[in-house]
Amino acid sequence: MEALPRLTLADIRDAAARIAPHAQVTPLLHSRSLDDLAGAKLHFKCENLQRMGAFKFRGACNAVWSLPEDVAQRGVVTHSSGNHGAALALAASTRGILCHVVVPEGAVKSKLAAIERYGAQLHHCAATIAAREQTAARVQQQTGATLIHPYADPRVIAGQGTAALELLRQSGGVDVLITPVGGGGLSSGCAIAARGVSPGIAIYAAEPEGAPDAYESFRRGERFTDIVPQTIADGLRGTLGEINFALMRDNVNAVLLVSEAQIVAAMRLIWERLKQIVEPSSATVLAAILRHPQHFAGKRVGVVLSGGNVDLDALPWMSP
Repeated sequence: MEALPRLTLADIRDAAARIAPHAQVTPLLHSRSLDDLAGAKLHFKCENLQRMGAFKFRGACNAVWSLPEDVAQRGVVTHSSGNHGAALALAASTRGILCHVVVPEGAVKSKLAAIERYGAQLHHCAATIAAREQTAARVQQQTGATLIHPYADPRVIAGQGTAALELLRQSGGVDVLITPVGGGGLSSGCAIAARGVSPGIAIYAAEPEGAPDAYESFRRGERFTDIVPQTIADGLRGTLGEINFALMRDNVNAVLLVSEAQIVAAMRLIWERLKQIVEPSSATVLAAILRHPQHFAGKRVGVVLSGGNVDLDALPWMSP
């Protein structure tokens, strides 16, 4: 097993200082009607309003600006279904370095357009994790670029954790924190940050029933990735990272599953009640709160809305 990185609250605070000149401090929003529906006080951290439309910019920015100058000048490379690729491309542009992004077949067109708009060079591959990793390794060998993994990179994890630091400061403290979980970068980073600031906080991760690798890993007590994801939440189709699972296992109370119908309903509720456009991956958190009320009722809840990069021509409640 890959060694557990020594990632602490101090690392996340360092990341917050490092990205401060580049990242947005995103707002914390509230909705009385959603509070009534959930029976809890919900504090929505709107990372859909982050630069490039997702929390991913935090981790990518921290990773890019952590590189020594001579290493940075050789560029960076990653594989991504969209948001991390766009985030790394934008982060690389803030430092004036090259960025290569390996993208799988079937990625959301609007996300691919964003990656190109931020100046990255695209490299296409088959829609499997193995193909993505193999292609990224080949590009890395050919260019000398530094690999910035979408989630299994301590620099990325530390950057993602800065969202929880902001949420806790803006809210004055919460009893419970919930994030979506795909590869585990956001969940593990926010869990370390939240537990570092507030050791008694309860932490949950929301996951689609159609991509339950984190849920199964928690249930089995060991990392389990033998799953073919089938979910509308394209940002959560990535395989749970090895170091991410290790960090989550020590800091997350449980993974809560939600159905596809619940994801779509929550996505629409957030649009209607909070007036925010979020992608399906983001909506899993509200869906989990409504499906599993026993963990949240009567409590102050920090809710991380991970991103808002939605294909408006393919909204899930529209007729084909």
